[in-house]
Amino acid sequence: MEDQPIDKHLETNGKSTQKPAIEKYFRAAIKAGASDLHLKGDHVGRMRAGGHLKKMGGDILTEVDFQKMVWEIITPEQKDFFLEHGAIDFAYNIGEKDRFRVNVFRQRGKTSMAARHVTSNIPPFEGLHLPPVVENIADYHQGMVLVTGVTGSGKSTTIASMLDFINRKKAVHIITIEDPIEYVYEDKKSLVNQREIGIDCPSFSEALRGMMREDPDVILIGEMRDFTTLAAGVQAAETGHLVFATLHSTDAYLTIQRIMDLTPQEERHSMRQAIVGNLNAIISQRLLPTICDVPKRVPAVEILICNSSVKKLIADEREIEVGTVIKSSYADGMIDYTESLRQLVEKEFIDLKTAYKYASNPDELKMAIKGIRGTSGGILG
Repeated sequence: MEDQPIDKHLETNGKSTQKPAIEKYFRAAIKAGASDLHLKGDHVGRMRAGGHLKKMGGDILTEVDFQKMVWEIITPEQKDFFLEHGAIDFAYNIGEKDRFRVNVFRQRGKTSMAARHVTSNIPPFEGLHLPPVVENIADYHQGMVLVTGVTGSGKSTTIASMLDFINRKKAVHIITIEDPIEYVYEDKKSLVNQREIGIDCPSFSEALRGMMREDPDVILIGEMRDFTTLAAGVQAAETGHLVFATLHSTDAYLTIQRIMDLTPQEERHSMRQAIVGNLNAIISQRLLPTICDVPKRVPAVEILICNSSVKKLIADEREIEVGTVIKSSYADGMIDYTESLRQLVEKEFIDLKTAYKYASNPDELKMAIKGIRGTSGGILG
């Protein structure tokens, strides 16, 4: 499979060729500020704006017309792959600043498409309404930083903001391994090389094998999806590099559990020790709809910084207790979902109904909003 960005409106002999018909949908999504575009044969298109799916105007897009639109923006090799496997991923560029991460797939015998809008304009931390401590986390010189959450929770944007901070502040070599590339970085103070699976390298494992010969200082592994990528990331952190990666987990405790689940039983003790020695922080996110015109969505976050108390809990296989450390360490920049939601309500970004809907512990949140915080006992007994 070639996971390849395609720009069909190129110039030929000094004259512009006609733009692909599907571009009107991409451009409509950009104009509406949508995060996602959904098209499928014999249906009206939909966009996700402000976290909600909304129907687009216009007529029903027939299956025949939609297939023609798809064939127009992929290569013959990609078409063959899609017909054989029933799905294909690629990236599509609209001009120089807008990019869509596209998945075309078959459902009930018809063609569907989900496209995530990614812009090259990378917002700073404050533009994402992230806690100030995120800047401190991005300023580490080595170790591992994990950003976690479900699909669509803003993980990629948070990491992009951290990498852009490094790119502007430090003369280092940043290498990203992504499937596909989402944000495109320009070299600023740093040198940035981005490798896309399917175009620049055949697989994550191949890219990871060559990574250490490419003299990186900072490494992004798009997703730690198996033990191979996990082990490579940990090894890179152990050898003095700063490693960023994403995981599909919802909070700090479950992230550590996910790491252990990815690790074969015979490797778990050594992996646990490696995490104790190299994990800097876990940032977990949930993206919430706001009651404001701007921004339309904000992240509720849980941030765990791996201080000595956290390291001891992980070493002793007591990571289920890390939430207690977070609650007692707000002054050090840590935050849990309860405090994050309380702050979002206080700043009038979200209403109480939304806060309770996304709360891990609604009763605890109710007390926090009333100004009553639970006290924590000893941790390291």
